[in-house]
Amino acid sequence: MLNNIGLPGLVLVLLMVIILFGRGKISSAMGEVGQGLTAIRRGVKTGQGDDENPSA
Repeated sequence: MLNNIGLPGLVLVLLMVIILFGRGKISSAMGEVGQGLTAIRRGVKTGQGDDENPSA
C-alpha cells in the first residue's frame, strides 16, 4: 500500500505534519531526538569500555 506514495505524496504528508504541529513543536521534538541519540552514543561508547575489562 505504501509502495506507491512517491515524492508528491511525501511532500503532502510533510505539509500536513507542519500544519498540524507547527514549526516550533517539530523543531523542539527534533532537538530532543538529537539529545537522545547523543546520550545513546555516549552510553554505547562507555559500555564498550566496560566489556573489555570485566570485573567478575
